[in-house]
Amino acid sequence: MTAPRRLLRVLTCGSVDDGKSTLIGRLLHDCGALPDDAIEQLHVESRARGFDGPDYSLLVDGLEAEREQGITIDVAYRYFDTPAARVIVADCPGHEQYTRNMATGASTADLAILLIDARKGVLPQTRRHAFVAQLLGVREAVLAINKIDLAGFDEDVFRACVAAFEQATAKHPFARVSAIPTSALAGDNVVARSKRMPWYRGPTLREALELANIDRPEPPHLRFPVQRVQRDGEGRLYQGWLAGGRVGPGDRVVVAASGREAVVTEVMTPGGGAADTRGCAAALRLDRELDISRGDLIAAPDARPEVADQVQAKLIWMAAEPLLPGRDYLAKVGTRTLRASVTSIRGRIDIETFDKVPARQLELNDIGVCHLRFSERVAFDAYADNRATGSFILIDRQTSATVGAGLIDFALRRAANVSPQALDVDRAARARLLGQRPRLLWFTGLSGAGKSTIANLVEKRLHAEGRLTYTLDGDNVRHGLNRDLGFSPADRVENIRRVAEVSKLMLDAGLIVLTAFISPFRAERAMARELVGADFIEVFIDTPLSEAEQRDVKGLYARARRGEIANFTGISSPYEPPETPEIRIHTTRLSAEEAAELICGYLTGLQP
Repeated sequence: MTAPRRLLRVLTCGSVDDGKSTLIGRLLHDCGALPDDAIEQLHVESRARGFDGPDYSLLVDGLEAEREQGITIDVAYRYFDTPAARVIVADCPGHEQYTRNMATGASTADLAILLIDARKGVLPQTRRHAFVAQLLGVREAVLAINKIDLAGFDEDVFRACVAAFEQATAKHPFARVSAIPTSALAGDNVVARSKRMPWYRGPTLREALELANIDRPEPPHLRFPVQRVQRDGEGRLYQGWLAGGRVGPGDRVVVAASGREAVVTEVMTPGGGAADTRGCAAALRLDRELDISRGDLIAAPDARPEVADQVQAKLIWMAAEPLLPGRDYLAKVGTRTLRASVTSIRGRIDIETFDKVPARQLELNDIGVCHLRFSERVAFDAYADNRATGSFILIDRQTSATVGAGLIDFALRRAANVSPQALDVDRAARARLLGQRPRLLWFTGLSGAGKSTIANLVEKRLHAEGRLTYTLDGDNVRHGLNRDLGFSPADRVENIRRVAEVSKLMLDAGLIVLTAFISPFRAERAMARELVGADFIEVFIDTPLSEAEQRDVKGLYARARRGEIANFTGISSPYEPPETPEIRIHTTRLSAEEAAELICGYLTGLQP
């Protein structure tokens, strides 16, 4: 076999039952990528399942069985050689819920094989996969009109599928598309040219892969995300990988965020010498020690990336739970992990028209244009200029699951125009003047649990002791600061975000703050805790739903059960109880007065 001369990264995607697994298996089989014992086992298993011939989908490692069991599937990578290339195939599940894996495969792909069942034509998943692939920088596609044998090898069926695909992708076309009629099961036009379609004179699938143009422009400017800093006998080594450009001894470099410059004195790579290949692991030694840590980005001084804490990005949402603006997530940008939140959704991409339409939240597989805020300034490029430094993922802080993939467009102008103002009088100075330690008592529980009643009694006791306090009550705040908000999940998140920010300002003023809000989601309570720090005290007013309903003098629960009130916590919207609150009040065991006494006693024990 001729030694491969280049590496081709291929993404395969299609809707369910379009024949993707069979196509990949057929490629592996006909390209000679499998040992003889694997071929023999294929025939044995196929006969055992009642197939007259080999079932090539069996070569794809039993992914179908895993899907049936509901197991989350990561991208599987397959390898085979052609006379012109070594091909790495990213095998992405076709089910709609696995778009996250399709996006993972597309992020490094040079070419996408998009399967269409000749009998079904272009489906919504076809549109979504094509758009995501193009969005993630895949410039070339092979359109495999599969199962053409089941459509009688009809040329008109093939042409209709191609025309429908061209119409579907007219607003976001690939740079080049090769359309091929195939029967993966029979092998028509996969590796061998079909004799049953004399009307088709184009390349086979393997030939199309060999003819693919993968000479994409590489990012020209040095980008070196630091993964680790290690000290040896000669000083510090900054370890990472090359995400753009090259770096060698004698080069001047800059730490993107701080602007501090240095000269590279040594470069260590697996092959020795300079690092000049994208993805190459390396260790750099500089002529001076700089404040560099994991997550920093080393760059060329004359081509620094942008540094900002607010960006516009396209976001692919991958979680069953919707994206809610204002909720805190973790963002992984290169080698750096920090807090982030979507401040606004500028629009959702309609997968039928590819127009941007208004949206208040993103659902599973939605693609939106969003504004995001990071907890710190971060260095990045536009995704169009550099995939590695222009992309990020969002991670749920409670489950650690990846929930979104983002492609940065640009920094928001306001990010460069606003910076914190240093003030000489701080929280500690105000607290000394008042003679008290600022605290935030965060009361949470179901509607009717007794949050406001108990908070009011606690504040009266503290006031009698000469403490300066303020209570932020859920109903009162919604008559003023948050009167523009409803009770949708997104509005609830924003409601708590605003209250947490106001509470922090009041703590800075030296006050003891009490908040009485249902605050049903753990994520927002965790956000408030992180914002406030050690002065945050979670008070869970633990009342069973049945008891809360009995106390409901306003009749809200009854109306919610009749469907007259939407998104009512405990009925049509969830309440996530605290797992480890500082104080838990069982209102079926304690009176409101006893609960207030317990909470005040807790505060007394905390006084410095």
